[in-house]
Amino acid sequence: MALRLPPLPALRFFEAAGRHKSFKLAAAELNVTPSAVSHGIVGLEQALGVTLFARNGRTLSLTAAGADYLPYVAEALSLIAIGTQRLPAGRGARALAVSCAPTLAARWLLPRLQRFQSRWPQVGVTVDTSHRQVGFPVDGFDFAIRLSRAPAVGARWTRLFGQRLIPVCSPAYRARLGDGAGHVDLGRASLIHVMTASEDWQAWFDVHELGEVEIAGGLRFDEFHLAFEAAAAGLGVALGRRPLVDRELASGALVEVAAQPISGDTAYWLVSADGADQRSDLRAFKAWLLKEAQASDADAVTAAAGP
Repeated sequence: MALRLPPLPALRFFEAAGRHKSFKLAAAELNVTPSAVSHGIVGLEQALGVTLFARNGRTLSLTAAGADYLPYVAEALSLIAIGTQRLPAGRGARALAVSCAPTLAARWLLPRLQRFQSRWPQVGVTVDTSHRQVGFPVDGFDFAIRLSRAPAVGARWTRLFGQRLIPVCSPAYRARLGDGAGHVDLGRASLIHVMTASEDWQAWFDVHELGEVEIAGGLRFDEFHLAFEAAAAGLGVALGRRPLVDRELASGALVEVAAQPISGDTAYWLVSADGADQRSDLRAFKAWLLKEAQASDADAVTAAAGP
């Protein structure tokens, strides 16, 4: 007897909406419209003959039936994803997929990918830089690179490298604010902030016990690379993150304001999906990435130490 299955695409909508408690966030994750998610779930409810979500204005919550059903659907989709990932890679195999923040992807990962492709030219790589939460394994990603203070529970996390924080600005801005000895008084500077950063200027001033400096003003951006570009344009002083800001420091577009960086509390971690060790291409990519991270971390330490 054939199994009685509900519409399978609608199950994906249900799992994402149930996890996020939002049709809008589920739609963003799945790259569809909120209307498509809503209509898909309505069709699923009609097929099952039960109400899965309670809709109270803008508030969305699972009904008792929906809460009971969700873990079964999530586990079933996870099993399908894991089984797919464990298929042997051969001709026509899908590219390995990596989720990575835009600035890290552009400034650290992409410049190194040529080295990976030269060694494994048959392995395709997809890099996704959207800011959505990744759900392993149902989202189809093999790896994610995340900035965090510590690994999260229930996933495979491997530390890549830490961050070193250093104030940076354009050479002209430093000359304008500096005294005869080249020292810059940050109290006179316009500080450039990154709103999404878990560590920003407060962390720097706490370490150097400069609590009297006013940090509320200045420019604010939601991406590191915009803060660095603003600093290079002479708009103020940004808190650089090495290795993300190394390109501008090497070219001279930005210069360090302080003599020594501080170590951040956060680090970049490689998060692996279950089954990532079952495929030779995924094992190769992980080993390569860890080697690149180790070299990058050592280079940053050497550069920070100076001559």
